[in-house]
Amino acid sequence: MKTHVVAAGILALGMIIMGESIRSGIVTFKDRDRTVVVKGLAEQEVKADKVTWPLIYKELGNDPSSMYKTLAEKNEKLVSYLKAAGIKEDEISVNPPTINDRQADNYGNEIMNYRYKATSVIIVTSSDVDKVRTLISRQAELMREGIAVVSEEYGNNSINYDFTGLNEVKPQMVEEATKNARITAEKFAQDSGSKLGKIRKASQGQFTIEDRDAHTPYIKRVRVVSTLEYTLE
Repeated sequence: MKTHVVAAGILALGMIIMGESIRSGIVTFKDRDRTVVVKGLAEQEVKADKVTWPLIYKELGNDPSSMYKTLAEKNEKLVSYLKAAGIKEDEISVNPPTINDRQADNYGNEIMNYRYKATSVIIVTSSDVDKVRTLISRQAELMREGIAVVSEEYGNNSINYDFTGLNEVKPQMVEEATKNARITAEKFAQDSGSKLGKIRKASQGQFTIEDRDAHTPYIKRVRVVSTLEYTLE
């Protein structure tokens, strides 16, 4: 009888120890898999390094052949003006003019002095943004040559500024975003009474480039958000 009691006691003690071990194992497993997901933002302002400037002017007339001649003469004057201002020949693109028959589109029987309207577009594409911006501010000088550049939009944009040096700033910005994410994670670990562990997962968000504001489109804001998952100990 005594032997049976001892055996039952040992068995019960073993069950208790095993239960504690299992319980301890579950807690340890959960602790080991405790994580925190944080985001790190990096922003940087840069100057545009490419500008596309369409110069648009129009002519009215009744003789298409005469209008083409006038457009050719004005195009020559405009190109000469740009070259004299320091714009390179390979930065200038002269598009074929377009002529619109206003009479054909006149559905209201409006009396017109001129039947045809011609549009000429010369596009300057340059990496010398400051030089082009100076010329844009002086474009009224073309009035002396009889060329009135209009502010009508060409395509979806009038003057377009771009930043093409993203690869040069990427490494620094990714490093900054990662650093900012870690600062947030360390603060969270401290507040929760934990210790920040290693990075478990990391994903880099897409880089975005946008105008700083509507008034300075030649200044761009580059932005990236990185998402990191840290373990907590």
